[in-house]
Amino acid sequence: MADSTTPSAHRPRGSDDFGVFDDAKTYYASEERHTGRFANRTRTFSQSGLIKQIERMNIPEPYRRGSHDESNLEQGRRFLIQVDATLESLKSQEDTDGNMQITIEDHGPKVLPLRTAASAGHHRFENTAASKSSWTRPDSTKTLLIASLVALDRPEIRLDVQLLPEVITPEIIRDMNAKPGLLAVAVEEVEEQDPVKGTVKTLRGLPFVVPGGRFNELYGWDSYMESLGLLVNDRVDLAKAMVLNFCFCIEHYGKILNATRSYYLGRSQPPFLTDMALRVYEKIKHEPDSLEFLRRSILAAIKEYHSVWTGKARLDPTTGLSRYCPEGLGVPPETEPSHFVHILEPYIEKHGMKFDEFVQAYNYGEIKEPELDNYFMHDRAVRESGHDTSYRFEGVCANLATIDLNSLLFKYETDISRTIRSLFGDKLVMPEEFCHGTPYKPGDILTSALWDRKAKRRKLTMDKLMWNEEEGMFFDYDFVNKKRCTYETATTLWSLWAGVASPKQAADIVGLERPNRQWDYPYGWAPQQMLAWTGLLRYSFNEEAERLAYKWLFMITKAFVDFNGVVVEKYDVTRPIDPHRVDAEYGNQGLNFKGVAKEGFGWVNASYVYGLQIVNAHMRRALGTLTPYPTFIKAIEQMNEKALADLE
Repeated sequence: MADSTTPSAHRPRGSDDFGVFDDAKTYYASEERHTGRFANRTRTFSQSGLIKQIERMNIPEPYRRGSHDESNLEQGRRFLIQVDATLESLKSQEDTDGNMQITIEDHGPKVLPLRTAASAGHHRFENTAASKSSWTRPDSTKTLLIASLVALDRPEIRLDVQLLPEVITPEIIRDMNAKPGLLAVAVEEVEEQDPVKGTVKTLRGLPFVVPGGRFNELYGWDSYMESLGLLVNDRVDLAKAMVLNFCFCIEHYGKILNATRSYYLGRSQPPFLTDMALRVYEKIKHEPDSLEFLRRSILAAIKEYHSVWTGKARLDPTTGLSRYCPEGLGVPPETEPSHFVHILEPYIEKHGMKFDEFVQAYNYGEIKEPELDNYFMHDRAVRESGHDTSYRFEGVCANLATIDLNSLLFKYETDISRTIRSLFGDKLVMPEEFCHGTPYKPGDILTSALWDRKAKRRKLTMDKLMWNEEEGMFFDYDFVNKKRCTYETATTLWSLWAGVASPKQAADIVGLERPNRQWDYPYGWAPQQMLAWTGLLRYSFNEEAERLAYKWLFMITKAFVDFNGVVVEKYDVTRPIDPHRVDAEYGNQGLNFKGVAKEGFGWVNASYVYGLQIVNAHMRRALGTLTPYPTFIKAIEQMNEKALADLE
């Protein structure tokens, strides 16, 4: 019996048990070396001595397949790296165009040998290629407490905690722009272990996923799209936390915000809360607090529906349809200072003022320019729609009952109706905290019948005013000029996602073969893709959904492989080589990284994992070999023809 201290007691002896300079017979032919081996190996130290000699002579080392560590070593693979020297070597060898990225446009060998620590450097392994202020509401005691504690505990970050006024007006939002900050979100009570006190209760902010790039706070519809990917990857905790953060925002700020920054207090984004909450509920319904989670989410959605989307500012009382039209005064503060120069120049010259002087005077009403007021009303509406920018909305957005928004509100109405009926016994009691801005009083009982009527009324109105039978698609409705628009948009597919289209309407829409136009053709956006796939599947257009999903996934994969892991906010679908290069407003978030991309972009990451659930097994394998869709579909057709021939 072998002694427990000998290497053979734990594993067969391998290359590391022999000296580098042992003779070949001992090194390769020893019976002891081959005892217990279950597979042939080709890993050797055969050139390590030669490499040392080459290095001592300052001759560039030839590129070769590196020797690998034994796979049965107990420790994981680690490397000996001189960081600065290795980085310089990598840049000079691989980054031939000097842009700090290694892509298919560089002409290096795409090989980087690294010395492994387990072999003392003998073996080589080749690698191939926050804000200064925070705002919170006075009635959010826990959030105020945790923000204040952080400010006291970490004075070096100079966190200035401010209370928002009870009533937020456009004037207050404008005045806060001089001192903008992040808005507080929800907190939870958790237990932690203290070395002295033992188990103690403390407060912790609920987490959320940021889109990426410069968008580093909680966003509205980005979060919904991200949740689709999170749920696929079993990160239900994050998706649930974001729903709870949205409920907090609705309760305390009156709406799901464009993003949690003070200058967005008057602006929302496309509403997806009911679908997001129901998807999370399906994952957690076995948990004891799941029904309470859903109850609170539906109540928050009801408040948002009434106080935001069917409130005075956004509802057209004549048609009963809704529009994007956020509150605000003056020039949107989140844009680059020079963004509106071309718009403001004529007015600056008219008043004989400098740029900053004019903006200040205009924002505070010292200068009256109705045409400029109208321009910025539509500009804010475009930004609330999430489709900034698009020719479709230029100069008219606040006049439009859009197909996308009204499809989403139809989905709210049907989701709320079905949930009240099936999960709450057709009786949902309104609590005081969600009554403000609604027609309800505390204790009122809501039934499904009310929401059924709302959905039917909206469907009839959309069919009458927005559906074009000849064109076979839905269009936006201009309620100021009382006419249906003619701009063709991919958001007509949102009617399939929401279920507002009849089966015949769905068939007509899917039969279309037309291009559309930053949110316009040739730009491809992840939200449009995911909603289209889901809508197509809802009406059993499975092959169409698979085809669209495959093309989207292939484009992302190819850009990722060819351009050093790039994943960006949007893509140009007409550029087969480099679709990530987009020249549009805001540029393209996720593009300007150094070295290797580390985060991608939230909704594109989500669309990838979500899309993999849409495509079939053949398609997933084809993606692994970067097979273009025409090549893939031709191979499938040939395979099917052969299968049919074999049956004859």
